[in-house]
Amino acid sequence: MRSLRVKLIGAFLLTSVLGIGLSALFIRQFVVREFDDYVIAQRRSDVVTTAQSYYGSYGGWDGLEGWMRSRSSPPGNQPGGPGFNQHRPQNDMFAVVDLAGQVVVESGPYRTGDTVSAGARAAGEPVVVNSQTVGYVLTPQRAGFRNPAEDQYLARTDLALGMATVIVIGIALALGTVLTRLMIRPLQELTLATQQIAGGNLQHQVRVHSRDEIGILATHFNRMSADLARANQLRQQMTADIAHDLRTPLTVISGYLESLRDEVLKPTPARFATLYDETQILLQLVDDLHTLSLADAGELSLNRRPVILSDLLGHVAATYQHAAEQQGVTLSVQAEAGPREVLLDAQQITRVLRNLISNALRYTSERGQITLIGRTTADASQLVVADTGSGIEPEHLANIFERFYRVDTSRHQATGGSGLGLAIVKSIVELHGGGITVASRPGQGTTFTITLPHQAAA
Repeated sequence: MRSLRVKLIGAFLLTSVLGIGLSALFIRQFVVREFDDYVIAQRRSDVVTTAQSYYGSYGGWDGLEGWMRSRSSPPGNQPGGPGFNQHRPQNDMFAVVDLAGQVVVESGPYRTGDTVSAGARAAGEPVVVNSQTVGYVLTPQRAGFRNPAEDQYLARTDLALGMATVIVIGIALALGTVLTRLMIRPLQELTLATQQIAGGNLQHQVRVHSRDEIGILATHFNRMSADLARANQLRQQMTADIAHDLRTPLTVISGYLESLRDEVLKPTPARFATLYDETQILLQLVDDLHTLSLADAGELSLNRRPVILSDLLGHVAATYQHAAEQQGVTLSVQAEAGPREVLLDAQQITRVLRNLISNALRYTSERGQITLIGRTTADASQLVVADTGSGIEPEHLANIFERFYRVDTSRHQATGGSGLGLAIVKSIVELHGGGITVASRPGQGTTFTITLPHQAAA
């Protein structure tokens, strides 16, 4: 995590240095250019004023160059004298031409007596005397025109800009360090949390500090931790339930066999029937576990065939009609008549319906009703198993499709089921690409609704 902090600070610092450095360079270039333009404009204005005054006084340009140079050189700094290089004449960067374009004050490539083109004259500053243009002031060169005071001013400006750049970079570095620490802290907590999870503390949760990507990551981590804790709890419960569900019939079988072996009990058809029933319970449990393992591995295959829903529901209802009559329960079918076929695995869907009807019979008392409903739309088919039984408490509805979950934990396996039936139901329905929902009110009954999307025939 420390290396990530260093990388983030380094990236922040590099970005700041580049951004601030480039900005400082741009500002310096802008300031120098604007300062030079200002100085040149001021000096050109002075030269124009001087030229106007000279022309107005003498009526021509003769002697202007010598007169201007004598005015621009301070005492003791005549050309060739001491200090000449340190005090350049302020006007020698400008050339003055007359109206015909002949150079009267030379500068740069323009020499006295040369003729300047009309285009070059148009780029210069006109010298106007008595509302008439009598010449032009040209700026043929820009380099080396500053005096020492102006250079010192720019040097002080560069120093101030450099100091400001260093200060801003320092502030950016400090802020970057603080911000990086704030950004890294949730990741450090997540790292410690993963170590807690790896150590077996599946209840560990992290604080969610924000709603950004790291906050979303922390939220998902907490959800994952809760799911792992719940899965671990279910695994432990499932192991205990499997052991209990195996132990009960095995204890009965072992007790009967031991008594028969010791001739404590006599072998009778009733006792053999009891042994057979307990064996069937074991076989059913093993078969349910095998079905779930195939579903988990994605190896539970479907044999889809065209099926008429009304025929399927009628066949399943006929299987349970006798058991329903013995309990005094009315079992009826409501299905759309007609030859419309639905593509599904009839054997697996029959298993689903049998499981739901068995549960309905188990919890529906005498004079109750169980209704099987089949209906189709353009996109899907629905199978509904509704009863008027005891219903399910709201706190159990979210868990009834989990393995080994029993609404009434006091029931024996023989009367309360293995706790795997609804888990198998959900797996088979989802394997068809469908879904199953449950609605229930205590004391009024329960309704399971299966929705199966239509599949195109192969």
